[in-house]
Formats: sequence, C-alpha cells, structure tokens
Amino acid sequence: MSFGVWLIWRGFDRIGYHWQWYRIPEYFYRVDNGKITLGPLLQGMKVTFQISALSLVLSFIFGLGTALLRLSEGFISRLIARMYLELVRNTPLLVQLFFIYFVLGPIFDIDRFMSAVLALSLFEGAYASEIFRAGIVSIAKGQREAAFSLGLNTAQTYRHIILPQAIPRMLPALVNQGVSLIKDSALVSTIAVYDLTMQGQIIISNTFLTFEIWFTIAAIYLVITATLSLIVNRLQKRLKANRY
Repeated sequence: MSFGVWLIWRGFDRIGYHWQWYRIPEYFYRVDNGKITLGPLLQGMKVTFQISALSLVLSFIFGLGTALLRLSEGFISRLIARMYLELVRNTPLLVQLFFIYFVLGPIFDIDRFMSAVLALSLFEGAYASEIFRAGIVSIAKGQREAAFSLGLNTAQTYRHIILPQAIPRMLPALVNQGVSLIKDSALVSTIAVYDLTMQGQIIISNTFLTFEIWFTIAAIYLVITATLSLIVNRLQKRLKANRY
C-alpha cells in the first residue's frame, strides 16, 4: 500500500502535476446563507443509488425468472431463456444500452433513466440467472420429492422449500453481482444520465481537476461496494447462526 502511494506520488511529481485537493469539498456540498445544498458529486451519487437499487431488484427478478424457465420442462420456455442468455451475455453492455435508448426508447417512449435501468437489469439478470439456477440445483432432489408428496405444488415448493435453503448459498455470488452492477452503472453517463461519473466529467471539463475528481469518484465507489459487502456478510453470518 505504502509502495503504491509512493509510486503514484513519484509519477505525478515527475510530470509536474499540482494537486488541489482543497477544492474537492465544495463539490460535495455548499453552504449558502446558512443552508446546506448538495454539490454535484452528491447529486450524482443519489442518481447512481437510484439506478443501482432499481436495477438490482429488477435484475434479480429477471435472473430468478430465467432460472425457473431453464429448469422447467417446457421446450419453448427453455428456448426463450437460452436465447435471452446467449444474446445478453455475448454482446457488450454499452451496445445494449445504446440499442435500448436509441432504438427502443423512441418506439416505446422510454426515457434515458429507464433505458439505463432496463439495460443494466437485463445484462446483470442474465448472469444472476446462472447463480439462481446453480443454487436451486444444489438442493437435493429428495427435498422436492418430499414437498410433492405432502401435496405442495411447484410454486409452493419453490417458495417454502427450495428457495429458503438455496438463497443463503447464493448470497456471496449475488453480492458480487450487485457490486458489478454498481460499477457497471458508470456506463449510463454515455447516454447523458447525470450519475456520479457524468457529474465528475462535467466538473473535470470545467476545472481540469482530472486526477482529484477521478480518485474521489473511485473512492466513493469503493466505499459503496465495500459497505454492501460488509452488510451482506453480516446477514449471511446471521442466517447461518439461525440455521444451527
């Protein structure tokens, strides 16, 4: 860590870069006439939270639905799920984002915010579906057979028997997918959604505080993802404790 800091400092010292960290706080908040107002970085972070939270919920819904389709006995259901997975996982997220915003957006009247949410949800949902499928398959078949013998239908079996046992096993992988979604949300700036990354680009274009702003944005993303991982790790420990 110390060596890395020294290496960065030496690199910028060689190119004669003058740090201006004292200017960063004004882009978090301002005090006008005794009233605190959010700066562009906090405004952008608010938009990032909104997009990430909504996309995370939808991606898990898409992921679980796709996993159930793949595990169903219907040929059409499995085919639809497979086509969705192959299409989404084998094309770049940026291309999908542009397609939804510039092609589907005008047709279905989808604004840039919802275009960003839809693109992230579909992209991350494709990867989450494999996590859900693996978690469901990991549950012994005897559990399902026992549920059917008790008179439960398929939906009741998944709700009361399979998913409650599978979710704790899937949590670490789902957290990693959530972290990936938060970082991928930076791409929504390409369609002029004023998230954290877009606000940073605007500040840089006006002030030329290139490295200070980018390092600050990177630190914000690090704090967000590390906090998410910490919360879920504690939740996972609590779930394990309740099981025994």
